Amino acid sequence: MSKCNECGSENTDNLKYCRFCGYELPKPKVEEIPPSHEPAKKVNRKKLAGSIIGIIIGIAGCFLVQQLIFNPSLDKVMMKSASEINKSCPIMIDSETRLDNTIALPSKVFQYNHTLINMEKEEIDIDGLKDHLEANIINFVRTNPELKFQRDKNVTINYYYQDKYSNYLFTISVTPEQYK
Repeated sequence: MSKCNECGSENTDNLKYCRFCGYELPKPKVEEIPPSHEPAKKVNRKKLAGSIIGIIIGIAGCFLVQQLIFNPSLDKVMMKSASEINKSCPIMIDSETRLDNTIALPSKVFQYNHTLINMEKEEIDIDGLKDHLEANIINFVRTNPELKFQRDKNVTINYYYQDKYSNYLFTISVTPEQYK
């Protein structure tokens, strides 16, 4: 309650003017509460842990998106390589060997598919021919500058051979252990 300085009547604190005489009432004194010296509330640890986990997941998500969009996977790079090579296939490698196409296989395997155009499976010493070609192919994979990317990425390189009638003969696989 506030008391009017003009007429002495009691008025409620929410009035600006005296309800009896209309004189302006004195402003009520506002008591200031001194700042508390109590320690700040403890941060909710679960909330803090959730925030930290959210930040970590956000960073991991950004990294994953960056890797998928800006760093194509090895499989995609190998498929693109195979597609580029296949644009010029079939191509004669020598007088007996034709490169028909290339394919990128799962588990970091890149395969060259060849046809021995003048040979028939029944007339070939398959093991002898494979042994003859294998050392040359391993050396080729080790030293060819065009295969540096595959070597750096530890790709297994297959050389698949078939006869002139498309009968499977053999596959020579050159693994990272063989060309390193």
